[in-house]
Amino acid sequence: MSKNKPKTKKNSMKKIALFLVCFLIANTVFSQKLMTRTGEVKFDASMPNLVEIAGKSNTVSAILDQATGSFAANALVKSFKFKSPLMEEHYNENYMESSKFPNSKFVGKIENFSAAKLSEAKSTYDLEGDFTLHGVTKKIKTKVTLSVSGGKVTAVGMFTVHAQDYAIEIPSLVKEKFAEQIKVNFNFVLEGK
Repeated sequence: MSKNKPKTKKNSMKKIALFLVCFLIANTVFSQKLMTRTGEVKFDASMPNLVEIAGKSNTVSAILDQATGSFAANALVKSFKFKSPLMEEHYNENYMESSKFPNSKFVGKIENFSAAKLSEAKSTYDLEGDFTLHGVTKKIKTKVTLSVSGGKVTAVGMFTVHAQDYAIEIPSLVKEKFAEQIKVNFNFVLEGK
């Protein structure tokens, strides 16, 4: 009977050690990914001195893999809010067809990214990847500014899109009210989960 006790303690110690090693490895792997579900994306298709055509969502998901610089974001089309409920309705039903194309997304990479170089000072990087909107995917290249504060990484940037590039039809009756280049601004505060 005394032979079993040391064996049991030894097995227990091995299990505890194995658990700790697995926990540390998992923690290292998962801590390399930073994410948010409350990212902000705004777009503005307004023409100067005309009706504001702008929407904003504060529920955009984004993830940054610190090991590779891979970056992805996903927005529900219906999550964009407008000053006018009628404009929001037209946006979802007539232009974006949100029941048919419920998501817009970006999948790409931050070029020359290094998590070790991130600091409170803002650093600007090239961001390149595929942007999917209204069922159409196009390559985009823009800049993203990154900074760190309190263990959170803030990613801020802007790019432009053209409605016709994404098969978004603007009726000729209101076409002069829409900007040819639609500005898209994003602001993500990413943290480890």
